[in-house]
Amino acid sequence: DFEASFIRLIDKVTNGSRIEINQTGTTLYYQPGLLHGGSLEHDCSPSRSIGYYLESLLCLAPFMKHPLKIVLRGVTNDQVDPSVDVLKATALPLLKKFGIDGESLEIKINRRGMPPKGGGEILFACPVRKVLQPIQFTDPGKIKRIRGTAYSVRVSPQMANRMVESARSILNKFLPDIYIYTDHMKGVSSGKSPGFGMCLTAETINGTILSAELASNPQGQGAAVLPEELGQNCAKLLLEEVYRGGCVDSTNQSLALLLMTLGQRDVSKVLLGPLSPYTIEFLRHLRSFFQIMFKIETKTPEEEHMGGEKVLMTCVGIGFSNLSKTIR
Repeated sequence: DFEASFIRLIDKVTNGSRIEINQTGTTLYYQPGLLHGGSLEHDCSPSRSIGYYLESLLCLAPFMKHPLKIVLRGVTNDQVDPSVDVLKATALPLLKKFGIDGESLEIKINRRGMPPKGGGEILFACPVRKVLQPIQFTDPGKIKRIRGTAYSVRVSPQMANRMVESARSILNKFLPDIYIYTDHMKGVSSGKSPGFGMCLTAETINGTILSAELASNPQGQGAAVLPEELGQNCAKLLLEEVYRGGCVDSTNQSLALLLMTLGQRDVSKVLLGPLSPYTIEFLRHLRSFFQIMFKIETKTPEEEHMGGEKVLMTCVGIGFSNLSKTIR
């Protein structure tokens, strides 16, 4: 049902799409229309989080005819997809590097919703651009600060403080500049299910942002999670992401590669950590859709003096420009 919900969302943001699904639901015929945008609302299926829908919108939004402003309702944080917090902290700064910026670029969390029932609500707004800038983003730089959010809904507000303390007990050995906000939503804005979780980001002197997150098990599924354990595990995940390194964290690798592909006919370079399985599959899609191949050079940890193996991805953009953006 979440795939059906996703197709309905794509139908809303486009104009003139044709979608046909056979009776058994095994084949899908899709004829794309023009990306239209505008002000929209969509109720996402609670079986996947809003991040699942938002990832695709982040790829499409800059090329709409009208600036996109969409309200999405559903699960804001779960254990499967990147949460809204992580996309807000990492994907938006990445879009800015490609020249997609301005006051109208924002992700705002109005309500949090945890699985299984959801009840969260977010606002995503993005301006349109005619062309994207090529990027040269090969030096991640050293980590200068760690920021984060510990959220709790429909449980004791003390849970968030317990997560913060346990995460700090690990991260303080690494760096002094750490600030983790506690976010306890009450009443209507806390959604329909109890839960808690944490999102951490590490920022470098060159503006690279690496992130990690964890959420508690949904109500009635799996064993109960202690907030102390969750905080510690989230801190360890962040340190692992720092070890992997690169200029883009593992959740946003594919977004960076797509925007590089759609850039001007100029060379774009980005240094990534080890490629995730999803990214490898995504590179195959880029090859079959755009006939574009990336030059992939591996950098060993000895050359870089740190962390895991890095990959330098280089490509020449296809020179895509947004045809529907009228020149005023």
